[in-house]
Amino acid sequence: MKSSDTLNRLETIFGQRLQQDVFLSRFSTSRIGGPAEALIIVKTRDELIQAASILWENEEVFRVIGSGSNIIVSDKGFRGIILSNQAKAFEIQKYEEPTVVRAESGINFSNLARRVGLIGYSGLEWASTIPGTLGGAVYGNAGAFGSDIHKDLVMAEILHRENGLQQWSNDQMLYGYRTSVLKRNPGMAVILSASLKLGSSNKEQVQAKMDELLTRRKKSQPPGASMGSTFKNPPGDHAGRLIEAAGLKGTRIGGAEISQVHANFFINHLDATAMDMKALIDLTKETVARQFGVQLELEVELVGDWDGDIVNFNKLGDSNAA
Repeated sequence: MKSSDTLNRLETIFGQRLQQDVFLSRFSTSRIGGPAEALIIVKTRDELIQAASILWENEEVFRVIGSGSNIIVSDKGFRGIILSNQAKAFEIQKYEEPTVVRAESGINFSNLARRVGLIGYSGLEWASTIPGTLGGAVYGNAGAFGSDIHKDLVMAEILHRENGLQQWSNDQMLYGYRTSVLKRNPGMAVILSASLKLGSSNKEQVQAKMDELLTRRKKSQPPGASMGSTFKNPPGDHAGRLIEAAGLKGTRIGGAEISQVHANFFINHLDATAMDMKALIDLTKETVARQFGVQLELEVELVGDWDGDIVNFNKLGDSNAA
């Protein structure tokens, strides 16, 4: 961290919601991660703008996190400031064509999908089992059951480091499989909110569809502390199939294990370290490459200081993560 002046200024604004030396295991779905120098809980879009603007102005290292899925924070932690995004307001905008829901980026995506479904809007049923926040979904083009954010996003509101507040269209996000221009260029912007298109239905039909997808999810994905899917699916194949075919299901290093239920889920048995998880990832990549000639690509992001090398660490900050 560059100076204590920035912290003092932020503490004046956020009070006890600014904490120092916070272990990020408390803020990640894998329950893994060393300390951040400081963490600020932001509860509204305007607070997110204010905090990010101050940090950029003072050239501080920072990263925005939502639910903490799809990341692994190193045991050494994060040398900078974490903005824990808990901005959750949303509204249905019926005057738009199509009807859209506009929501702040810190809202839990599955919760948003269920809430709009309960009032009779369809289109987001696929998202009712997504563990992360809306901001993380927009950032990483989250998807499930044959759909993804790319198919539903109308507009993303971002705070750009150089150009300030902007409205980005779906096309401007330059989406690819589990990626976007923001994910490929960390530090470019922070996601503030997003507008997603909705269809007309009734709550009974939407609830039935969500119940069906939840049942399918429970059968195919394991319980327990994890990051979600560890690797992206390679073209024409599935990472879980390759890992299972390599004989790695149930492989364990320390407290980290490749799930017996779904081989693309790596489980923390509550005593895993980040290095346990990283070692298991490396073993998996090497084994699959050796046996099948396929180079698996991580879907999760490595955050923090790994053996002295900063991974996914950008002094200009980072865009909104899962």
